[in-house]
Amino acid sequence: MPELQLRALPAPLKPLADRFYRAQRSPMRASQADQLWVAQRGEIVAALCLRPVAEGHWLTSLLVAPAQRRQGVARQLIERALTGANAPTWLFCHPQLSDFYQRLGFSPCTSLPAQLAERLARYQRTKSLLALVRPAEDMPEKPPSARQIAADTGTLLDFTVAIPG
Repeated sequence: MPELQLRALPAPLKPLADRFYRAQRSPMRASQADQLWVAQRGEIVAALCLRPVAEGHWLTSLLVAPAQRRQGVARQLIERALTGANAPTWLFCHPQLSDFYQRLGFSPCTSLPAQLAERLARYQRTKSLLALVRPAEDMPEKPPSARQIAADTGTLLDFTVAIPG
């Protein structure tokens, strides 16, 4: 099985994410403003969108292909997408997924930006959803190192650091 690769999907490749959603028979689609993140094993096996909202982002449209579930793909994709985030990230989830997201630094949210509060109220008319937030201060302060990226992507990097002396 090919190594899992996690990356931001450039805007011109957005149709690939939409094709993934359709192939999974999901109504999810990415909007123009979304920052798309994907996990790939040759082909896309998971995707999520970070949509700018208020003073942060709304994590939406997280989907992992059924054959890839329960392997840590969603966790890795969320962690990579939120690495270095300097603003809060909100999401809505079914109550049974709350523990999963809390292990990733999210907590129950009692105050949402107006745009999200309206959307949540609309969604809650037909389904049970919770609002969670991951504050900016819970985010890593620096981006992953070259070694972390290499370990996560399976890429071997060779670099030398010159120390003046």
